[in-house]
Amino acid sequence: QVQLVESGGGLVQAGGSLRLSCAATGPTFSTYAMGWFRQPPGKEREFVAVVSWSRSRSYYTDSVKGRFTISGDNAKNTVYLQMNSLKPEDTAVYYCAARRRNGLEFTAGGYDYWGQGTQVTVSS
Repeated sequence: QVQLVESGGGLVQAGGSLRLSCAATGPTFSTYAMGWFRQPPGKEREFVAVVSWSRSRSYYTDSVKGRFTISGDNAKNTVYLQMNSLKPEDTAVYYCAARRRNGLEFTAGGYDYWGQGTQVTVSS
């Protein structure tokens, strides 16, 4: 069983930055691929980024490429999402998720564990 706790959300002006953290409990964190998803107000949850279990491969949705960076520290059981040049359309609840199998999975159904989410609000 893996438990995930996100932190680092908040209110920021457009053009600003935030770093989200996702702390995981459990002895096998380094064997999980980790993803970030978001759910904008009134919309469905959508994929943002994913990093492989080795933390050497990653992939992003087009709208955040060049602005967001996903990384992980297996020694700290933590995955990060560095978000730069934030836009109002990035406003959403952000969730981290863990996948028992390796691979760059883009769909929410491919993940086994979820955090509770953290709110990110970008003002114009």
